[in-house]
Amino acid sequence: MKDSEPSSLQDMREFLEEKYHLYNQEHFIETDPIQIPRMFDTPEDIEISGFLAATIAWGQRRTIISNMNRLLDRMSHTPHEFLLHSEDGDLERFRDFKHRTFNGEDCIFFLKSLRNIYHNHGGLRQLFEKAYQQKHDLRDALVTFREVFFKIEPPGRTRKHVADIRKKSSAKRLNMFLRWMVRQDERGVDFGIWKGISQRDLFMPLDVHSGKVARRLGLLTRKQNDWPAVEELTRNMRKFDPEDPVKYDFALFGLDAFEKF
Repeated sequence: MKDSEPSSLQDMREFLEEKYHLYNQEHFIETDPIQIPRMFDTPEDIEISGFLAATIAWGQRRTIISNMNRLLDRMSHTPHEFLLHSEDGDLERFRDFKHRTFNGEDCIFFLKSLRNIYHNHGGLRQLFEKAYQQKHDLRDALVTFREVFFKIEPPGRTRKHVADIRKKSSAKRLNMFLRWMVRQDERGVDFGIWKGISQRDLFMPLDVHSGKVARRLGLLTRKQNDWPAVEELTRNMRKFDPEDPVKYDFALFGLDAFEKF
């Protein structure tokens, strides 16, 4: 190991705490997709815009934010009201939307499904919290959410845009969305507006950046970025802070994005 790398469990905890405090700051997220839900004040607008932003959160961050603004423009920047009162014909304005492999057909289905969730399941928060509270296990909530999301028949191609942890998907974007909604601290980066889910039960949003750093630090041995890797990494983060394990997402991401660790 290099001198700058931690060599013991206590050193590792101190190292991760230092990086968490460094990068869990508002000025480090100015170009992050979390900027999209921060435009809103009402919980429903925050969670809907946050879910959609997390859904297309791959590729260049500036492009993600630009495309989300285009999407919100077509909802008059009132996503909750738009979903509640929209009809199928209103959704045709999204037919030409595109972000990488997420196209207009996918977008229209996502809006139809969200409309169904708010009309018939109490909204995203109630859907996730109700499923979680059965066993206090977010894995159940992730499975139930996907089942409900595809209750109305989707185009075949659209299913790939919602992770299925039963097929070992890492569910990075859903775990990131849940971190935004559930996790709360004095820094105010995450929203912490879903009180029915404990942040101790969140799972790490694992992607190529956090995975690379975690393996470099010996926090992750599994080579694939899949669901077993998410569980392994989250278990190790709980050793350092069992009450708030996913706070170290800031540390792992920051080490790669800002320090090229």
